Amino acid sequence: MQTEITQGQKLLDSSGNIRNPGYAKKMVWDYRRSDIRVPRWRLKEWDYYYIGCDRYGLALTVSNAGFASLLSVSFMNFDGRPSFRNDTEIRIPPSRSLILPESSEEGTISYRGDRAEILFENDGKSRHLRGIFNKFDGGPALTYDLCLTGIPEESMVIATPFQKQGHFYYNQKINCMRVDGVVKLGMRRYPFRSDEGAMATLDWGRGVWTYDNTWYWGSGQMLLEDGSPFGWNIGYGFGDCSMATENMLFFRGKAHKLKNVRFEIPKNQDGSFSYMEPWLFTEDDGRFEMKMIPLLDRTAPLDLKLISMVPHQVFGLYSGKAILDDGTEIRIKDRIAFAEHVRNKW
Repeated sequence: MQTEITQGQKLLDSSGNIRNPGYAKKMVWDYRRSDIRVPRWRLKEWDYYYIGCDRYGLALTVSNAGFASLLSVSFMNFDGRPSFRNDTEIRIPPSRSLILPESSEEGTISYRGDRAEILFENDGKSRHLRGIFNKFDGGPALTYDLCLTGIPEESMVIATPFQKQGHFYYNQKINCMRVDGVVKLGMRRYPFRSDEGAMATLDWGRGVWTYDNTWYWGSGQMLLEDGSPFGWNIGYGFGDCSMATENMLFFRGKAHKLKNVRFEIPKNQDGSFSYMEPWLFTEDDGRFEMKMIPLLDRTAPLDLKLISMVPHQVFGLYSGKAILDDGTEIRIKDRIAFAEHVRNKW
């Protein structure tokens, strides 16, 4: 069952539960922290940006996880032998100065820590991401100054309940934003140009999660041969998704809803995942059929015993087909995108 919500309304009822679970193509639910009815330390809020082109990519995470605030930066290089560098600054207890907006449509996020400083500005028409991470991964400073424009008319928005009182997840994924700017790592400059296909995705999340969760998420964005922006969001694994999945295609700014998409990750003989072997993705109606040849596994586990985060974000070359709502078939070959398998205890 796929329940689409089209009318503006409050996200939570008087008990802190989602009033009308489902999916939308715009931010129709109104999220307010004052409506939450569980201890505030259980609240999880984050903005995650992936900015990428065919040669390299940048991942930026700013998060308040109730018990801690976190700023994480990863830089991926896909040329030659693919590699990544990652660094994280954590504050326990969380920084009181780091306040994330209650809406994704506009707002400013600023943070100044021991080694990292950010300023994310969103006026509703464009997003300006600036920051520095000193002694990045034990080396020189990493800085970035990026402008995101061309915000699509439609995106993936979902309100997912958990089978626990007062627990929920409210999420938006915006794919295929244009990017112009530069990342500097020491003396090296890495330009991002929208006329060369540089694009950005925002994963905007707010919610009260249960303690132990596993999820699967995949995202892609690219310019097709005729210059049309195309992308996808696929995923599952947490909460009660009986009212809607988060699976969508994006073409020329419009969203096209998919049913269930399965991730087929190879396994070793001992049952563990073999992340660097080819992955397969299939949709119930055959509208998303892809194969990914992995290039690198961005894994940066954090284990604090009672709290742990074990992510495997795998970037690779996708080939296959996707079918829009009107039956139009889009085929791609060897285009870079990612998929991930994550287990968190938080």
